[in-house]
Amino acid sequence: MSETMSPFASVGLFTGAPQHEHFDRLYRMLPSSRLAASSVPHRFPDGNPVDLPPSFDFAGTTVDTEEFLHVTDTAALLVLRDGAVVHEQYRLTGGPDVQWISFSVAKSFVSALVGIAVQHGHIRSIDDPISDYIDTDPGSAYEGVRIKDVLQMSSGARWNEDYSDPASDVVRLGEALAPGGGLDRFVASAAPDVAPGTVCQYNSTDTQALGALLVRATGRSITDFMQEHLYEPLGMESDGYWLLDAAGREMAFGGVNLTARDFAKLGELYRLGGARNGTQVVPAEWVAASIVPDAPHLEWGRPVIAGENLPDGYGYQWWLIPGGLDQYSAIGVYNQWVFVSPRHGVTIVKLSATRTYGTTMGEETSYSGTHEAFLQAVATHVAATG
Repeated sequence: MSETMSPFASVGLFTGAPQHEHFDRLYRMLPSSRLAASSVPHRFPDGNPVDLPPSFDFAGTTVDTEEFLHVTDTAALLVLRDGAVVHEQYRLTGGPDVQWISFSVAKSFVSALVGIAVQHGHIRSIDDPISDYIDTDPGSAYEGVRIKDVLQMSSGARWNEDYSDPASDVVRLGEALAPGGGLDRFVASAAPDVAPGTVCQYNSTDTQALGALLVRATGRSITDFMQEHLYEPLGMESDGYWLLDAAGREMAFGGVNLTARDFAKLGELYRLGGARNGTQVVPAEWVAASIVPDAPHLEWGRPVIAGENLPDGYGYQWWLIPGGLDQYSAIGVYNQWVFVSPRHGVTIVKLSATRTYGTTMGEETSYSGTHEAFLQAVATHVAATG
């Protein structure tokens, strides 16, 4: 591997190559840190089993559920209603004990950790400039920008998250993981583009900047801080792993690897307002603020990725599902989903390796809109069945 080549290059991301034999073990293939299973693990109880709806509607067409699960290389599908497992299945290299790569689902974990850091006084206010805490080059994108704007993907940094473009910024970010690079340096030298707080431009470097913020503000690694404040109190059943750059910094924008059941614990935590077993793990007001668009540029249909507007809204590193509902998701490339529907009492985890993902930015290869329709259909079906 050359010093500038992304460590992901060997698996052929966004080339159409099958990925299910990589996503179950990336933490073994690449440098990683370990999160130890909780000393008091929580196992979700079993509820009354519910079959999936045989089909669902998307964009005026009927989609066969089994074909959809197949074509999106589904590895895990876990459905909870009121905290109990009502549907669970594994395919390909997935399994109940398999730690799967989350990609950008990790962003929502980072957001929770920032909220906890504020609660504990490590961060004075999210109205502070993030450059009060992290290194930034003079005139660079994060100099003087509010932490809140970074949380809302509204830093104003120049960015192109086009996975199908080998010269895009997101590809360069992957290369920063390699020897000779460095994620902190990538953040510090990011270039500005538009005024902060005016455009929600999906940008993985914004989350990496939040990762640097956590490390500087707490004086601890992300792994260590998460172990104490999320992993242990949520009762995580299995060890987890964070992917690291060559200098040992966590890949905050997408490097956490967990089992499906442990991913679900974050969704359940937010569904219940940040509390678990009577303990407030994440402040309730932080959870509430995380899942609403509080400015026009965050409203449904306004966020931008690779130059295109998306139908979703955006909060604090959570996607807000369109349609005027209270549903929200943590979403990662290749179709990793933690979907939460409080009105139905439902949390769904879907882990995937959709081989066509990123070969174009269209629905025909990403299946992003199809996933939202599927998850909403499952939530409605489970609520009606129960």
